[in-house]
Amino acid sequence: MSDYRNDLKRILEKDVSSGRVAGNQLLVLREGQELFYHEEGYADAEKRMGWAPDTICRLFSMSKPVTSAAVMILLERGMLSLLDPVSRYLPEFADLKVLGADGQVEACKRPMLISDLMNMTSGIPYPENWEGCSRSGILMDRMLSEVLPKIVAGEGPSTREMAGRIAQVPLVFQPGERWMYGFGADVLGALVEVVSGRRFGTFLKEEIFDRLQMPDTGFFVPEDKTDRFAMSYEYDAEGKLFPISDSHLGEYYKEDVRFESGGAGLVSTIRDYSHFAQMLAQGGIYSGQRILGEATVRFMAQNRLKPEQMAGLDWDSNFGYGYGNLMRVLIDQGRAGISAPLGEFGWDGWTGNYVSMDPVNCLVILYFTQLRGGDGSTEIMRRIKNVVYGSL
Repeated sequence: MSDYRNDLKRILEKDVSSGRVAGNQLLVLREGQELFYHEEGYADAEKRMGWAPDTICRLFSMSKPVTSAAVMILLERGMLSLLDPVSRYLPEFADLKVLGADGQVEACKRPMLISDLMNMTSGIPYPENWEGCSRSGILMDRMLSEVLPKIVAGEGPSTREMAGRIAQVPLVFQPGERWMYGFGADVLGALVEVVSGRRFGTFLKEEIFDRLQMPDTGFFVPEDKTDRFAMSYEYDAEGKLFPISDSHLGEYYKEDVRFESGGAGLVSTIRDYSHFAQMLAQGGIYSGQRILGEATVRFMAQNRLKPEQMAGLDWDSNFGYGYGNLMRVLIDQGRAGISAPLGEFGWDGWTGNYVSMDPVNCLVILYFTQLRGGDGSTEIMRRIKNVVYGSL
């Protein structure tokens, strides 16, 4: 039998030598103990900066599990219910409209619930601008295009104000009708602010990051840490990597950040994020600190979609998975093509980062890279997961 460590190194080395990414890193933990760590290539090729456990990366959608945990903390304190209408806390989400494919506008048949935001069944889109996309997605794209110059100048809307702008765009479908990826987690960030009475970033720092010893995680990169901030990359017309740091969904990493995006705005390190992931894999506790109740974490790591809602959950990265509480959860090993146990859960980010949490084996797998669009990271993770599980 081959040594799984060599197999994992080979996968990571090929990932870089093929030119797919400039660099990567992988961390595997079981019951809090490191089974494997390896880094390959550059975090910033132009500066010849290699990867390290404290390299700071853009998380993009790997911000979403953190936002989910924040909502669950408030739920455990009885400060909200997942079945509450969103408009109870954010009044601008009352009297929402749906814009159909035929251009017809109709009223919502029921209020949007917090659970709709947590399960991506709200009807709120992300910005879209391609042939065949939704009319609402086009309007959301126009909205973001208008505010993006202000955001990158440090003068954009606050988290709460951004939620108000999102509410002005009609929904793609009736709340609860189906699954669609969108700005729902950003609305949840504003909701956390209203319910907690604290700025979203302050709530996350005080309730999660400080308690989990995550000093390099937040919505901005302090000046004295910019030398550890990884560059992100895209492919040019010839398929070669080039550095790019333009804002994509309103993320802005300077200390005067106003819009703290619950869906895409956090930065972190693989070491920091492993503490958060271990907490979830270990039923809500890390290093003696209980962040969430065990029953709450079990609730988070379950598919919350009905069969008729899952039509949109057809990305390659979601094959074999259901979805709930801003994360995927394994429900069909064969379709997923991996030998992880049912109930393995996690999410990934637009720059190719990926987290897998397995409460059955108390296992965490974290893969970090910084390739915009993340092309190929799902296939890399399938190989990595099967190597890791083959070694258990």
